[in-house]
Amino acid sequence: MSWRGKRKDTNYSKEEKNPKRNFSSSSSSSAAAADDSDDIIACEISKNRRVTVRSWQGKPVIDIREFYVKDGNTLPGKKGISLSMDQWQILRDHMDAIDEAVADNT
Repeated sequence: MSWRGKRKDTNYSKEEKNPKRNFSSSSSSSAAAADDSDDIIACEISKNRRVTVRSWQGKPVIDIREFYVKDGNTLPGKKGISLSMDQWQILRDHMDAIDEAVADNT
């Protein structure tokens, strides 16, 4: 057996193979627009970067992301990271060590 494992014999449509790219449904786009209103902008790091707190699949996440403007709308870009609450707590617990490392390297 190869390192990739066995191939599934299921026939999926192109949309089912990659559900992240399925943007054709009007109900999903309206749901995404409703979710955007629930975002809490914690701070703007720069002109195009923000820290937001939002709900993803029913769980709160901290989103650090670049944004861009298209047709007058500010939209989230691909560059960024979403941290779960556990990851956020670990990052907060290590802020002193991070600050020391930054001070040592400047």
